[in-house]
Amino acid sequence: MNFASPLFITFSIYLLMILFLGIVAYRRTHNLDDYILGGRKLGSVVTALSVGASDMSGWLLLGLPGAIYLSGLSEIWIGVGLLIGAYCNWLFVSRRLRVYSEHARNSLTLPDYFENRFNDETKILRIVSAIVILLFFTFYTASGLVGGAILFETSFGIDYSTALISGAFIIVSYTFIGGFLAVVWTDAIQAMLMLAALIIAPLTVIFGNGGIGPVWQQMQVFNPESTQLFSNLNLLGFISLMAWGLGYVGQPHILARFMAAENTKKLVSARRIAMFWMVLVLLGSVATGMAGIAYFGQQPLSNPETVFITLSQQLFNPWVAGIITAAILSAIMSTIDSQLLVSSSVISEDFYRVFVRPEATEKELLMVSRIAVIIIAILALVIASDRESRVLDLVSYAWAGFGASFGPVIVFSLFWRNMTALSALAGMIVGSVTVVLWSNLSGGIFDLYEIVPGFVLASIVIIAISLLKPTVNKQSVQRFEEVELIINS
Repeated sequence: MNFASPLFITFSIYLLMILFLGIVAYRRTHNLDDYILGGRKLGSVVTALSVGASDMSGWLLLGLPGAIYLSGLSEIWIGVGLLIGAYCNWLFVSRRLRVYSEHARNSLTLPDYFENRFNDETKILRIVSAIVILLFFTFYTASGLVGGAILFETSFGIDYSTALISGAFIIVSYTFIGGFLAVVWTDAIQAMLMLAALIIAPLTVIFGNGGIGPVWQQMQVFNPESTQLFSNLNLLGFISLMAWGLGYVGQPHILARFMAAENTKKLVSARRIAMFWMVLVLLGSVATGMAGIAYFGQQPLSNPETVFITLSQQLFNPWVAGIITAAILSAIMSTIDSQLLVSSSVISEDFYRVFVRPEATEKELLMVSRIAVIIIAILALVIASDRESRVLDLVSYAWAGFGASFGPVIVFSLFWRNMTALSALAGMIVGSVTVVLWSNLSGGIFDLYEIVPGFVLASIVIIAISLLKPTVNKQSVQRFEEVELIINS
């Protein structure tokens, strides 16, 4: 590896800037509320960009362009499903969750919210939801570490294991130091870098080949099916791709941004900014995969998920390539840091403070959260150590896990007055177990993306138990009605 190369120098400057933001955020983090939710003071722009960056991750710059490069435009339906799901999440969930989480005893985490929403004195809801978060976030974090390792390996020529550890060290460092503020500030910068990179790279290929027409023709020459929207796509495949949108309502790292917004008015403008950003980056990601088909048509890449990295390094001078490489790392970092933070908050807030040391001081809880960041990162490293891991596979599994286990519970808890703690617990368990079991089956109907049966079965269980055993807690009903008055006013 050449430490004096423009690529390495540009990349290093970016990393130093990220660490600097972590130090600034550390000085503004005084208690656990600051570390987990930034004191609920996020403005519209930061909320919007942070949601987008933490949502899209390395999947946007590695997984989706790789899928388009490999299979063609038929993979675009993932993006369409995500757009619909994201908009519905902003429109229906964000405002209610922001109000409810604060009104329900200032809930800082999802397990905290579930317990307070249903006034669950048994603590079972808190325990089960915390376990679900730690389980699926470990796989989700592993997907990001795989993406980071691919980036370092391809860009700097270092072996996979060294690349894996290097990427993990960088991300853990500023998350450990700065907490939520460091995460959202860096996410906002990373969102802009991602947008710029996804516009520059495909446009360079398109203009370099004489426009969209010639690129489209080259795609048809190298892979005739690459320009067909439904190529090799049956009904189950189409439903599976569109169903990615269902996952939004259950993602803890996205929901945490809603809970951290300064007020509900900020969420309205944040929604507009976030959706505009999302449309642009998804178009750019799809265009990058298409550009890869035209550019590498005669010399196919061995790993499709490196298409964006390889394009940037062959199209641009080393200085520009360094910035784009930083943008790719940004996409990866922006999700991993959020996942590490949510996982650490679960350990400190939902396990340590509740079951180990209820009298723990804020300083002690902060230290537990920071130690938890390291522990989760190590577990994810073990999973990511498999060189054959694919970013999209790991992301799809974790995304389905959260979408099916938390999604129905979140939606019904915000809109259904008489939902019970028992139905919430059953829905959570059925959703997560269905995803785990379904993902290990294949063939026929089992080729349907596991989020679909998980989400549907969890919803049915929630409705059935709430109707058959309507033991509604009076305090939870009263709190629901108070929140309704606040929202309607």
